[in-house]
Amino acid sequence: MGGGALPLITSLNHVSIVCRSLNTSLDFYQNVLGFIPVRRPRSLDFDGAWLFNYGIGIHLLQSEDPESMPAKKKKINPKDNHISFQCESMANLEKKLKEMAMPYIKQHLEEGGINVDQVFFHDPDGFMIEICNCDNLPVIPLAVGEPIGACKRVNQQQQQMVQCLPTSIAVSEEPDIPCA
Repeated sequence: MGGGALPLITSLNHVSIVCRSLNTSLDFYQNVLGFIPVRRPRSLDFDGAWLFNYGIGIHLLQSEDPESMPAKKKKINPKDNHISFQCESMANLEKKLKEMAMPYIKQHLEEGGINVDQVFFHDPDGFMIEICNCDNLPVIPLAVGEPIGACKRVNQQQQQMVQCLPTSIAVSEEPDIPCA
């Protein structure tokens, strides 16, 4: 497929999630994650619900055959497919999850003196949810020819470079990125 990226993409609009029980999933996304039900087109001729918050939509779709859906995952695996949400207070989040008796796991990342905390848990159908303070980690474009995921260290100067990225970035030369 040539020709570059699709034109005119401006943002992520929604994520669709097929669920065993629409009511159970509605309860979770409203009362655990704080999403608000919004009007759904009446012309849609299948069971579902649209929710919105944090600048993103969640479209819940009632499975036509809930019994044939894969078994709910019991093990929480941060490397599984998931959606991630930003959080201002990881301590308050963890306290709330404990009050709800929600099973979760925590991870802590440190990159060049920057700390990121992550919490992972499942929705009622086993879809992974991550909540983190990932906005602490700057988004640094790769240099031309730099292997994806190969570098474990980024020098302090480049971390400070990307607090706010411009709309388009052209990398014309490779910056000095020391890798260990």
